[in-house]
Amino acid sequence: MEGREDLKSILEYLPVVVRTWSLFWPSQVVEALKALARGPEHSGVHSGELLFSAISDLRCSLSLSSHPLPPSAPHGYALFFDELMSRAEARKWFGEVVPALANLLLRLPSLLELHYQNADALINGGRDGVKTGLRLLHSQEAGIVFLSQELISALLGCSLFCLFPINNRGAKHLPTINFDHLFTTLYDSYNEKQENKIRCIIHYFERISFHMPKGYVSFERKVLPLEHGPLSISYPKASFWSNSAIPLCRFEVHSSGFIENQSSGALEVDFANKYIGGGVLHRGCVQEEIRFMINPELIASMLFMPSMADNEAIEIIGAERFSNYTGYASSFRFSGDYVDKRDTDSLRRRKIRIIAIDALCSPGMRQYKQKLLLRENNKAFCGFFHQSKYQQYKRLFRESGCSGIQPHSDVKDSNDVFSNNLLSHGASITSVETCGGKSVHKVIRDSEEILSLDNEDDVGIATGNWGCGAFGGDPEVKTIIQWLAASQVALRPFISYYTFGMKALQNLDQVTQWILSHEWTVGDLWNLLVEYSLQRLKGETNDGFFTWLLPSLLYP
Repeated sequence: MEGREDLKSILEYLPVVVRTWSLFWPSQVVEALKALARGPEHSGVHSGELLFSAISDLRCSLSLSSHPLPPSAPHGYALFFDELMSRAEARKWFGEVVPALANLLLRLPSLLELHYQNADALINGGRDGVKTGLRLLHSQEAGIVFLSQELISALLGCSLFCLFPINNRGAKHLPTINFDHLFTTLYDSYNEKQENKIRCIIHYFERISFHMPKGYVSFERKVLPLEHGPLSISYPKASFWSNSAIPLCRFEVHSSGFIENQSSGALEVDFANKYIGGGVLHRGCVQEEIRFMINPELIASMLFMPSMADNEAIEIIGAERFSNYTGYASSFRFSGDYVDKRDTDSLRRRKIRIIAIDALCSPGMRQYKQKLLLRENNKAFCGFFHQSKYQQYKRLFRESGCSGIQPHSDVKDSNDVFSNNLLSHGASITSVETCGGKSVHKVIRDSEEILSLDNEDDVGIATGNWGCGAFGGDPEVKTIIQWLAASQVALRPFISYYTFGMKALQNLDQVTQWILSHEWTVGDLWNLLVEYSLQRLKGETNDGFFTWLLPSLLYP
Protein backbone atom coordinates (compact mmCIF):
# COMPACT_ATOMS: atom_id res chain seq x y z
CA MET A 1 0.00 0.00 0.00
CA GLU A 2 2.79 2.44 0.88
CA GLY A 3 4.21 2.37 -2.64
CA ARG A 4 1.00 3.32 -4.42
CA GLU A 5 1.23 6.76 -6.01
CA ASP A 6 -2.56 7.13 -6.10
CA LEU A 7 -2.84 6.51 -2.35
CA LYS A 8 0.08 8.84 -1.64
CA SER A 9 -1.67 11.69 -3.44
CA ILE A 10 -4.85 11.44 -1.33
CA LEU A 11 -3.54 10.13 1.99
CA GLU A 12 -3.08 13.50 3.71
CA TYR A 13 -6.77 14.23 2.99
CA LEU A 14 -8.02 10.95 4.50
CA PRO A 15 -8.57 10.34 8.23
CA VAL A 16 -6.91 6.90 8.25
CA VAL A 17 -3.23 6.07 8.76
CA VAL A 18 -0.98 3.88 6.60
CA ARG A 19 1.83 1.67 7.90
CA THR A 20 3.78 -0.79 5.71
CA TRP A 21 1.02 -2.60 3.82
CA SER A 22 -1.99 -1.67 5.93
CA LEU A 23 -4.47 1.14 6.51
CA PHE A 24 -5.92 1.55 9.97
CA TRP A 25 -7.64 3.83 12.47
CA PRO A 26 -5.74 4.99 15.57
CA SER A 27 -6.65 2.77 18.54
CA GLN A 28 -8.60 5.52 20.35
CA VAL A 29 -10.80 5.97 17.27
CA VAL A 30 -11.44 2.23 17.07
CA GLU A 31 -12.58 2.13 20.69
CA ALA A 32 -14.83 5.17 20.27
CA LEU A 33 -16.44 3.75 17.10
CA LYS A 34 -16.95 0.38 18.77
CA ALA A 35 -18.77 2.10 21.60
CA LEU A 36 -21.04 3.95 19.16
CA ALA A 37 -21.66 0.70 17.28
CA ARG A 38 -23.02 -0.96 20.42
CA GLY A 39 -25.85 1.56 20.60
CA PRO A 40 -26.92 4.44 22.87
CA GLU A 41 -27.26 2.20 25.95
CA HIS A 42 -23.52 1.60 25.81
CA SER A 43 -22.20 4.82 24.24
CA GLY A 44 -24.64 7.20 25.95
CA VAL A 45 -25.09 9.01 22.62
CA HIS A 46 -28.84 9.62 22.33
CA SER A 47 -29.02 13.31 21.40
CA GLY A 48 -27.55 15.78 18.95
CA GLU A 49 -25.61 17.45 21.72
CA LEU A 50 -24.00 14.17 22.78
CA LEU A 51 -23.40 13.14 19.17
CA PHE A 52 -21.40 16.29 18.60
CA SER A 53 -19.46 15.59 21.80
CA ALA A 54 -18.59 12.13 20.43
CA ILE A 55 -17.58 13.72 17.12
CA SER A 56 -15.29 16.12 18.99
CA ASP A 57 -13.63 13.21 20.81
CA LEU A 58 -13.05 11.38 17.51
CA ARG A 59 -11.52 14.51 16.00
CA CYS A 60 -9.26 14.92 19.01
CA SER A 61 -8.06 11.31 18.62
CA LEU A 62 -7.21 12.10 14.99
CA SER A 63 -5.28 15.25 16.02
CA LEU A 64 -7.74 17.49 14.17
CA SER A 65 -8.27 19.87 17.08
CA SER A 66 -5.82 22.39 15.63
CA HIS A 67 -8.53 23.24 13.09
CA PRO A 68 -11.59 23.66 15.33
CA LEU A 69 -15.09 23.48 13.94
CA PRO A 70 -17.19 26.68 13.84
CA PRO A 71 -18.56 27.76 17.24
CA SER A 72 -22.15 27.26 16.06
CA ALA A 73 -21.58 23.70 14.81
CA PRO A 74 -22.55 21.97 18.11
CA HIS A 75 -25.70 24.10 18.31
CA GLY A 76 -26.58 23.13 14.73
CA TYR A 77 -26.29 19.39 15.46
CA ALA A 78 -28.35 19.84 18.63
CA LEU A 79 -30.99 21.91 16.83
CA PHE A 80 -31.53 19.34 14.10
CA PHE A 81 -31.39 16.08 16.05
CA ASP A 82 -32.97 17.31 19.30
CA GLU A 83 -35.59 19.81 18.12
CA LEU A 84 -36.34 19.40 14.41
CA MET A 85 -36.39 15.60 14.41
CA SER A 86 -39.45 13.93 15.89
CA ARG A 87 -38.92 11.66 18.88
CA ALA A 88 -39.65 8.60 16.76
CA GLU A 89 -37.14 9.71 14.13
CA ALA A 90 -34.53 10.41 16.81
CA ARG A 91 -34.99 6.98 18.42
CA LYS A 92 -34.42 5.32 15.06
CA TRP A 93 -31.47 7.56 14.25
CA PHE A 94 -29.58 7.05 17.52
CA GLY A 95 -30.72 3.49 18.14
CA GLU A 96 -30.16 2.06 14.65
CA VAL A 97 -28.54 4.41 12.15
CA VAL A 98 -25.68 5.81 14.24
CA PRO A 99 -24.55 2.30 15.32
CA ALA A 100 -24.69 1.16 11.70
CA LEU A 101 -22.63 4.15 10.60
CA ALA A 102 -20.07 3.47 13.33
CA ASN A 103 -19.73 -0.13 12.12
CA LEU A 104 -19.34 1.15 8.58
CA LEU A 105 -16.58 3.57 9.61
CA LEU A 106 -14.78 0.76 11.44
CA ARG A 107 -14.60 -0.99 8.07
CA LEU A 108 -13.28 2.04 6.17
CA PRO A 109 -9.62 0.90 6.25
CA SER A 110 -10.49 -2.54 4.87
CA LEU A 111 -12.82 -1.02 2.26
CA LEU A 112 -10.00 1.24 1.10
CA GLU A 113 -7.53 -1.65 0.96
CA LEU A 114 -9.98 -3.72 -1.09
CA HIS A 115 -10.51 -0.73 -3.37
CA TYR A 116 -6.80 -0.36 -4.10
CA GLN A 117 -6.35 -4.11 -4.60
CA ASN A 118 -8.97 -4.08 -7.35
CA ALA A 119 -8.40 -0.62 -8.82
CA ASP A 120 -5.82 -1.57 -11.45
CA ALA A 121 -7.90 -4.36 -12.96
CA LEU A 122 -11.39 -2.87 -12.89
CA ILE A 123 -11.60 -1.95 -16.59
CA ASN A 124 -10.91 -4.76 -19.08
CA GLY A 125 -8.98 -6.67 -16.43
CA GLY A 126 -6.30 -4.00 -16.44
CA ARG A 127 -5.33 -4.64 -20.07
CA ASP A 128 -5.99 -1.03 -21.04
CA GLY A 129 -3.81 0.34 -18.27
CA VAL A 130 -6.62 2.63 -17.07
CA LYS A 131 -5.97 3.69 -13.49
CA THR A 132 -9.14 3.93 -11.38
CA GLY A 133 -7.79 4.19 -7.83
CA LEU A 134 -8.87 6.93 -5.42
CA ARG A 135 -6.44 9.83 -5.83
CA LEU A 136 -6.33 13.56 -6.34
CA LEU A 137 -7.45 14.18 -9.92
CA HIS A 138 -5.28 17.25 -10.39
CA SER A 139 -6.19 20.07 -12.73
CA GLN A 140 -5.04 19.46 -16.32
CA GLU A 141 -4.68 15.73 -15.68
CA ALA A 142 -7.45 13.73 -17.32
CA GLY A 143 -8.33 10.63 -15.32
CA ILE A 144 -11.06 8.55 -13.76
CA VAL A 145 -11.76 7.15 -10.28
CA PHE A 146 -14.14 4.25 -9.60
CA LEU A 147 -15.57 3.92 -6.09
CA SER A 148 -17.97 1.31 -4.77
CA GLN A 149 -21.18 2.70 -3.34
CA GLU A 150 -20.23 1.07 -0.05
CA LEU A 151 -16.90 2.91 0.09
CA ILE A 152 -18.66 6.16 -0.80
CA SER A 153 -21.10 5.66 2.07
CA ALA A 154 -18.18 5.23 4.49
CA LEU A 155 -16.50 8.38 3.15
CA LEU A 156 -19.74 10.35 3.54
CA GLY A 157 -20.00 8.99 7.08
CA CYS A 158 -16.63 10.61 7.71
CA SER A 159 -18.06 13.85 6.32
CA LEU A 160 -21.02 13.70 8.72
CA PHE A 161 -18.63 13.14 11.63
CA CYS A 162 -16.27 15.87 10.30
CA LEU A 163 -13.27 13.52 10.27
CA PHE A 164 -11.51 14.68 7.11
CA PRO A 165 -8.34 16.75 7.65
CA ILE A 166 -8.62 20.16 6.02
CA ASN A 167 -4.89 21.03 5.94
CA ASN A 168 -3.85 22.20 2.47
CA ARG A 169 -7.29 21.67 0.91
CA GLY A 170 -7.47 25.35 0.05
CA ALA A 171 -3.97 25.32 -1.42
CA LYS A 172 -5.01 22.46 -3.70
CA HIS A 173 -8.23 24.27 -4.69
CA LEU A 174 -10.36 21.54 -3.13
CA PRO A 175 -13.91 22.31 -1.96
CA THR A 176 -15.35 21.77 1.51
CA ILE A 177 -15.92 18.10 2.37
CA ASN A 178 -16.96 17.97 6.07
CA PHE A 179 -20.61 18.65 6.97
CA ASP A 180 -20.01 21.10 9.85
CA HIS A 181 -21.06 24.16 7.82
CA LEU A 182 -24.36 22.51 6.89
CA PHE A 183 -25.28 22.44 10.57
CA THR A 184 -23.59 25.74 11.42
CA THR A 185 -25.68 27.66 8.89
CA LEU A 186 -28.81 25.86 10.09
CA TYR A 187 -28.28 27.38 13.53
CA ASP A 188 -26.84 30.77 12.53
CA SER A 189 -29.65 31.65 10.11
CA TYR A 190 -32.37 29.01 10.28
CA ASN A 191 -34.51 28.48 7.22
CA GLU A 192 -36.57 25.53 6.03
CA LYS A 193 -34.56 24.83 2.90
CA GLN A 194 -31.41 24.26 4.98
CA GLU A 195 -33.29 21.90 7.28
CA ASN A 196 -34.60 20.01 4.27
CA LYS A 197 -31.18 19.75 2.69
CA ILE A 198 -30.02 17.99 5.86
CA ARG A 199 -33.13 15.79 5.80
CA CYS A 200 -32.06 14.52 2.36
CA ILE A 201 -28.65 13.57 3.75
CA ILE A 202 -30.11 11.92 6.86
CA HIS A 203 -32.52 9.95 4.67
CA TYR A 204 -29.58 8.70 2.61
CA PHE A 205 -27.81 7.43 5.72
CA GLU A 206 -31.00 5.72 6.90
CA ARG A 207 -31.35 3.97 3.54
CA ILE A 208 -27.77 2.69 3.31
CA SER A 209 -27.82 1.60 6.97
CA PHE A 210 -30.60 -0.85 6.25
CA HIS A 211 -29.70 -1.84 2.71
CA MET A 212 -26.21 -1.19 1.38
CA PRO A 213 -26.12 -0.70 -2.42
CA LYS A 214 -23.52 -2.80 -4.22
CA GLY A 215 -22.78 -0.84 -7.39
CA TYR A 216 -20.06 1.55 -8.48
CA VAL A 217 -19.79 5.24 -9.29
CA SER A 218 -17.14 6.70 -11.61
CA PHE A 219 -15.74 10.22 -11.38
CA GLU A 220 -13.88 11.51 -14.43
CA ARG A 221 -11.90 14.70 -14.99
CA LYS A 222 -12.15 15.57 -18.67
CA VAL A 223 -9.54 17.87 -20.19
CA LEU A 224 -9.15 19.48 -23.61
CA PRO A 225 -5.35 19.96 -23.83
CA LEU A 226 -4.27 23.52 -24.51
CA GLU A 227 -1.40 22.32 -26.70
CA HIS A 228 -1.74 20.39 -29.95
CA GLY A 229 -0.45 16.82 -29.98
CA PRO A 230 -0.52 13.81 -32.30
CA LEU A 231 -3.78 11.88 -32.27
CA SER A 232 -5.40 14.32 -29.89
CA ILE A 233 -8.30 16.71 -29.62
CA SER A 234 -7.03 19.96 -28.16
CA TYR A 235 -8.76 23.14 -27.04
CA PRO A 236 -10.56 24.33 -30.19
CA LYS A 237 -9.91 27.71 -31.75
CA ALA A 238 -12.63 29.88 -33.22
CA SER A 239 -11.85 28.56 -36.72
CA PHE A 240 -12.75 25.07 -35.53
CA TRP A 241 -16.33 26.20 -34.96
CA SER A 242 -16.46 28.58 -37.91
CA ASN A 243 -15.42 25.91 -40.42
CA SER A 244 -17.43 23.01 -38.99
CA ALA A 245 -19.61 21.23 -41.54
CA ILE A 246 -21.26 19.00 -38.91
CA PRO A 247 -25.09 19.16 -39.12
CA LEU A 248 -27.03 20.41 -36.11
CA CYS A 249 -28.49 17.64 -33.98
CA ARG A 250 -32.16 17.13 -33.10
CA PHE A 251 -33.53 19.59 -30.54
CA GLU A 252 -36.42 18.75 -28.18
CA VAL A 253 -37.98 21.49 -26.05
CA HIS A 254 -39.69 20.72 -22.72
CA SER A 255 -41.53 23.62 -21.11
CA SER A 256 -42.18 21.54 -17.97
CA GLY A 257 -40.40 18.74 -16.17
CA PHE A 258 -36.91 18.31 -14.74
CA ILE A 259 -33.59 17.14 -16.12
CA GLU A 260 -33.22 14.41 -13.48
CA ASN A 261 -36.58 12.88 -14.45
CA GLN A 262 -35.71 12.36 -18.12
CA SER A 263 -36.03 8.74 -19.26
CA SER A 264 -34.02 8.75 -22.49
CA GLY A 265 -30.71 7.81 -20.88
CA ALA A 266 -29.25 11.18 -21.81
CA LEU A 267 -26.23 12.84 -20.26
CA GLU A 268 -27.63 15.19 -17.59
CA VAL A 269 -26.01 18.61 -17.23
CA ASP A 270 -25.08 19.91 -13.79
CA PHE A 271 -25.01 23.73 -13.86
CA ALA A 272 -21.86 23.63 -11.82
CA ASN A 273 -19.65 25.93 -9.85
CA LYS A 274 -15.98 25.62 -10.78
CA TYR A 275 -15.67 24.04 -7.34
CA ILE A 276 -17.73 20.90 -7.84
CA GLY A 277 -20.81 20.86 -5.61
CA GLY A 278 -20.93 24.63 -5.29
CA GLY A 279 -22.64 25.64 -2.04
CA VAL A 280 -24.16 22.23 -1.32
CA LEU A 281 -22.41 21.98 2.08
CA HIS A 282 -23.10 25.63 2.87
CA ARG A 283 -26.24 27.69 2.13
CA GLY A 284 -26.59 26.96 -1.61
CA CYS A 285 -29.82 25.42 -2.85
CA VAL A 286 -30.17 25.81 -6.61
CA GLN A 287 -29.76 23.33 -9.46
CA GLU A 288 -26.36 21.85 -8.61
CA GLU A 289 -26.88 21.80 -4.84
CA ILE A 290 -30.30 20.17 -5.15
CA ARG A 291 -28.87 17.45 -7.38
CA PHE A 292 -26.13 16.73 -4.85
CA MET A 293 -28.72 16.47 -2.07
CA ILE A 294 -31.00 13.99 -3.84
CA ASN A 295 -27.99 12.03 -5.23
CA PRO A 296 -25.64 12.36 -2.22
CA GLU A 297 -22.96 10.08 -3.67
CA LEU A 298 -22.05 13.04 -5.89
CA ILE A 299 -20.64 14.71 -2.78
CA ALA A 300 -17.77 12.19 -2.76
CA SER A 301 -16.29 14.03 -5.77
CA MET A 302 -15.61 16.99 -3.49
CA LEU A 303 -13.00 14.95 -1.62
CA PHE A 304 -10.56 14.62 -4.53
CA MET A 305 -11.63 16.94 -7.39
CA PRO A 306 -9.89 20.34 -7.39
CA SER A 307 -11.63 23.26 -9.11
CA MET A 308 -12.19 23.16 -12.86
CA ALA A 309 -10.21 25.26 -15.32
CA ASP A 310 -11.73 26.68 -18.52
CA ASN A 311 -10.75 23.57 -20.51
CA GLU A 312 -12.08 21.02 -18.01
CA ALA A 313 -15.32 19.27 -17.06
CA ILE A 314 -16.27 16.53 -14.61
CA GLU A 315 -18.42 13.53 -15.55
CA ILE A 316 -19.99 11.28 -12.88
CA ILE A 317 -21.73 8.04 -13.79
CA GLY A 318 -23.73 5.86 -11.42
CA ALA A 319 -24.70 8.16 -8.53
CA GLU A 320 -28.00 6.78 -7.23
CA ARG A 321 -30.94 9.00 -6.37
CA PHE A 322 -32.40 8.51 -2.87
CA SER A 323 -34.80 11.42 -2.25
CA ASN A 324 -37.84 13.12 -3.71
CA TYR A 325 -38.21 16.88 -3.39
CA THR A 326 -40.38 19.84 -4.23
CA GLY A 327 -39.53 23.50 -4.73
CA TYR A 328 -36.36 25.36 -5.59
CA ALA A 329 -33.99 27.60 -3.64
CA SER A 330 -35.86 28.95 -0.58
CA SER A 331 -38.89 26.73 -1.32
CA PHE A 332 -36.86 23.51 -1.51
CA ARG A 333 -38.39 20.68 0.57
CA PHE A 334 -37.51 17.01 1.07
CA SER A 335 -40.62 15.02 0.16
CA GLY A 336 -39.77 11.42 0.95
CA ASP A 337 -38.06 8.34 -0.37
CA TYR A 338 -37.13 7.81 -4.01
CA VAL A 339 -36.41 4.32 -5.38
CA ASP A 340 -34.03 4.60 -8.32
CA LYS A 341 -34.97 1.98 -10.91
CA ARG A 342 -32.44 2.81 -13.59
CA ASP A 343 -30.54 -0.12 -15.08
CA THR A 344 -26.84 -0.70 -14.52
CA ASP A 345 -24.09 -0.92 -17.12
CA SER A 346 -21.39 -3.55 -17.56
CA LEU A 347 -19.31 -1.85 -14.83
CA ARG A 348 -22.20 -1.99 -12.33
CA ARG A 349 -22.89 1.74 -12.51
CA ARG A 350 -26.46 2.98 -12.65
CA LYS A 351 -27.12 4.57 -16.00
CA ILE A 352 -27.19 8.06 -14.55
CA ARG A 353 -24.67 10.19 -16.41
CA ILE A 354 -24.09 13.64 -14.92
CA ILE A 355 -21.75 16.19 -16.48
CA ALA A 356 -20.59 19.18 -14.43
CA ILE A 357 -19.69 22.25 -16.48
CA ASP A 358 -19.19 25.69 -14.96
CA ALA A 359 -20.36 28.74 -16.88
CA LEU A 360 -19.03 32.28 -16.65
CA CYS A 361 -20.28 34.03 -13.53
CA SER A 362 -21.84 37.50 -13.91
CA PRO A 363 -20.32 38.08 -17.35
CA GLY A 364 -22.46 41.11 -18.28
CA MET A 365 -21.66 42.46 -21.74
CA ARG A 366 -18.33 40.60 -21.73
CA GLN A 367 -20.20 37.39 -22.61
CA TYR A 368 -20.62 38.68 -26.18
CA LYS A 369 -16.86 38.88 -26.79
CA GLN A 370 -15.70 36.11 -29.10
CA LYS A 371 -13.08 34.95 -26.59
CA LEU A 372 -15.78 34.29 -24.00
CA LEU A 373 -18.19 32.77 -26.52
CA LEU A 374 -15.36 30.40 -27.38
CA ARG A 375 -14.74 29.67 -23.69
CA GLU A 376 -18.36 28.68 -23.14
CA ASN A 377 -18.58 26.65 -26.35
CA ASN A 378 -15.41 24.75 -25.50
CA LYS A 379 -16.52 24.20 -21.90
CA ALA A 380 -19.72 22.53 -23.11
CA PHE A 381 -17.82 20.62 -25.80
CA CYS A 382 -15.40 19.29 -23.18
CA GLY A 383 -18.31 18.11 -21.06
CA PHE A 384 -20.28 16.50 -23.86
CA PHE A 385 -17.27 14.83 -25.48
CA HIS A 386 -16.92 11.10 -24.70
CA GLN A 387 -13.32 11.25 -23.48
CA SER A 388 -13.05 7.74 -22.05
CA LYS A 389 -14.02 6.13 -25.33
CA TYR A 390 -11.78 8.53 -27.25
CA GLN A 391 -8.74 7.64 -25.12
CA GLN A 392 -9.28 3.98 -25.96
CA TYR A 393 -9.65 4.81 -29.66
CA LYS A 394 -6.37 6.72 -29.50
CA ARG A 395 -4.55 3.81 -27.86
CA LEU A 396 -5.89 1.40 -30.46
CA PHE A 397 -4.81 3.67 -33.30
CA ARG A 398 -1.30 3.80 -31.89
CA GLU A 399 -1.14 0.05 -31.38
CA SER A 400 -2.35 -0.45 -34.95
CA GLY A 401 0.50 1.61 -36.36
CA CYS A 402 -1.26 4.91 -37.10
CA SER A 403 1.34 7.63 -36.99
CA GLY A 404 -1.18 10.41 -37.42
CA ILE A 405 -4.25 11.50 -39.29
CA GLN A 406 -4.16 14.48 -41.59
CA PRO A 407 -7.11 16.72 -42.40
CA HIS A 408 -8.61 17.51 -45.75
CA SER A 409 -6.62 20.18 -47.56
CA ASP A 410 -9.43 22.70 -47.11
CA VAL A 411 -9.68 22.23 -43.32
CA LYS A 412 -7.91 25.14 -41.63
CA ASP A 413 -7.93 23.93 -38.03
CA SER A 414 -6.29 20.61 -37.24
CA ASN A 415 -8.83 20.07 -34.46
CA ASP A 416 -11.35 19.27 -37.20
CA VAL A 417 -9.48 16.04 -37.86
CA PHE A 418 -10.79 14.22 -34.85
CA SER A 419 -14.05 16.01 -34.22
CA ASN A 420 -15.18 15.44 -37.78
CA ASN A 421 -13.51 12.06 -38.28
CA LEU A 422 -12.93 9.99 -35.16
CA LEU A 423 -16.07 11.24 -33.45
CA SER A 424 -17.98 10.37 -36.61
CA HIS A 425 -16.41 6.89 -36.58
CA GLY A 426 -13.85 7.66 -39.26
CA ALA A 427 -16.41 8.64 -41.86
CA SER A 428 -14.29 11.18 -43.71
CA ILE A 429 -10.65 10.32 -43.02
CA THR A 430 -8.74 10.82 -46.25
CA SER A 431 -4.99 11.10 -46.05
CA VAL A 432 -4.33 8.09 -43.82
CA GLU A 433 -6.00 5.14 -45.48
CA THR A 434 -4.39 2.40 -43.41
CA CYS A 435 -3.07 1.80 -39.91
CA GLY A 436 -0.48 -0.95 -39.77
CA GLY A 437 -2.02 -2.64 -42.77
CA LYS A 438 -5.62 -2.17 -41.58
CA SER A 439 -8.04 0.41 -42.86
CA VAL A 440 -8.99 3.15 -40.43
CA HIS A 441 -12.57 1.95 -40.57
CA LYS A 442 -11.44 -1.60 -39.65
CA VAL A 443 -9.48 -0.32 -36.63
CA ILE A 444 -12.55 1.57 -35.41
CA ARG A 445 -14.89 -1.40 -35.96
CA ASP A 446 -12.47 -3.69 -34.11
CA SER A 447 -12.23 -1.21 -31.25
CA GLU A 448 -16.00 -1.19 -30.79
CA GLU A 449 -15.84 -4.90 -30.01
CA ILE A 450 -13.38 -4.53 -27.13
CA LEU A 451 -14.33 -1.21 -25.55
CA SER A 452 -15.55 -1.99 -22.05
CA LEU A 453 -17.54 1.21 -21.67
CA ASP A 454 -21.12 0.93 -22.84
CA ASN A 455 -21.92 2.00 -26.37
CA GLU A 456 -23.37 5.51 -26.13
CA ASP A 457 -24.25 6.15 -29.75
CA ASP A 458 -27.83 7.01 -28.81
CA VAL A 459 -27.03 9.07 -25.72
CA GLY A 460 -28.12 12.68 -26.01
CA ILE A 461 -27.89 15.69 -23.70
CA ALA A 462 -30.54 16.67 -21.13
CA THR A 463 -29.95 20.26 -20.15
CA GLY A 464 -31.57 23.62 -19.49
CA ASN A 465 -30.71 27.19 -18.57
CA TRP A 466 -27.02 26.60 -17.91
CA GLY A 467 -25.18 29.72 -16.78
CA CYS A 468 -28.36 31.78 -16.55
CA GLY A 469 -30.29 32.70 -13.40
CA ALA A 470 -27.83 33.47 -10.60
CA PHE A 471 -24.87 33.29 -13.01
CA GLY A 472 -26.36 36.05 -15.19
CA GLY A 473 -25.85 34.57 -18.65
CA ASP A 474 -27.96 35.36 -21.73
CA PRO A 475 -30.38 32.38 -21.96
CA GLU A 476 -30.77 32.57 -25.76
CA VAL A 477 -27.01 32.63 -26.33
CA LYS A 478 -26.37 29.87 -23.79
CA THR A 479 -29.00 27.68 -25.46
CA ILE A 480 -27.32 28.04 -28.86
CA ILE A 481 -23.88 27.37 -27.37
CA GLN A 482 -25.02 24.08 -25.88
CA TRP A 483 -26.66 23.09 -29.16
CA LEU A 484 -23.45 23.78 -31.07
CA ALA A 485 -21.35 21.73 -28.64
CA ALA A 486 -23.74 18.78 -28.59
CA SER A 487 -23.98 18.75 -32.39
CA GLN A 488 -20.22 18.86 -32.88
CA VAL A 489 -19.84 15.75 -30.72
CA ALA A 490 -21.20 13.16 -33.14
CA LEU A 491 -21.93 10.70 -30.32
CA ARG A 492 -24.55 13.07 -28.83
CA PRO A 493 -27.43 12.87 -31.33
CA PHE A 494 -29.99 15.11 -29.61
CA ILE A 495 -30.63 17.75 -26.96
CA SER A 496 -33.56 17.59 -24.56
CA TYR A 497 -33.87 21.15 -23.33
CA TYR A 498 -35.85 21.98 -20.18
CA THR A 499 -36.78 25.67 -20.14
CA PHE A 500 -38.22 25.67 -16.58
CA GLY A 501 -40.81 28.12 -17.91
CA MET A 502 -38.29 30.87 -18.65
CA LYS A 503 -40.08 33.62 -20.57
CA ALA A 504 -37.05 34.44 -22.73
CA LEU A 505 -37.23 30.94 -24.21
CA GLN A 506 -40.94 30.80 -24.97
CA ASN A 507 -40.19 30.71 -28.74
CA LEU A 508 -37.32 28.22 -28.46
CA ASP A 509 -39.10 25.33 -30.16
CA GLN A 510 -40.24 27.52 -33.06
CA VAL A 511 -36.72 28.90 -33.58
CA THR A 512 -34.88 25.57 -33.38
CA GLN A 513 -37.30 23.82 -35.72
CA TRP A 514 -36.94 26.64 -38.27
CA ILE A 515 -33.16 26.36 -38.12
CA LEU A 516 -33.28 22.57 -38.50
CA SER A 517 -35.62 22.86 -41.47
CA HIS A 518 -32.97 24.93 -43.26
CA GLU A 519 -30.28 22.26 -42.61
CA TRP A 520 -27.72 24.62 -41.13
CA THR A 521 -24.36 23.34 -39.97
CA VAL A 522 -22.54 24.03 -36.72
CA GLY A 523 -20.36 26.51 -38.61
CA ASP A 524 -23.36 28.36 -40.03
CA LEU A 525 -24.95 28.90 -36.64
CA TRP A 526 -21.68 29.74 -34.89
CA ASN A 527 -20.88 32.43 -37.44
CA LEU A 528 -24.30 34.02 -36.98
CA LEU A 529 -23.91 33.92 -33.20
CA VAL A 530 -20.53 35.69 -33.50
CA GLU A 531 -22.03 38.31 -35.83
CA TYR A 532 -24.93 38.94 -33.44
CA SER A 533 -22.62 39.20 -30.44
CA LEU A 534 -20.43 41.74 -32.22
CA GLN A 535 -23.49 43.90 -32.90
CA ARG A 536 -24.48 43.65 -29.23
CA LEU A 537 -21.02 44.82 -28.17
CA LYS A 538 -21.15 47.75 -30.60
CA GLY A 539 -24.63 48.72 -29.43
CA GLU A 540 -26.07 48.14 -32.90
CA THR A 541 -28.83 45.90 -31.52
CA ASN A 542 -30.50 45.28 -28.18
CA ASP A 543 -32.69 42.47 -29.47
CA GLY A 544 -32.34 38.95 -28.18
CA PHE A 545 -30.61 36.51 -30.51
CA PHE A 546 -33.86 34.82 -31.60
CA THR A 547 -35.54 38.12 -32.53
CA TRP A 548 -32.38 39.36 -34.28
CA LEU A 549 -32.14 36.12 -36.25
CA LEU A 550 -35.80 35.65 -37.19
CA PRO A 551 -37.80 38.87 -36.75
CA SER A 552 -40.32 38.02 -39.44
CA LEU A 553 -40.93 34.54 -38.00
CA LEU A 554 -41.45 35.65 -34.41
CA TYR A 555 -43.18 38.95 -35.17
CA PRO A 556 -44.96 38.55 -38.56
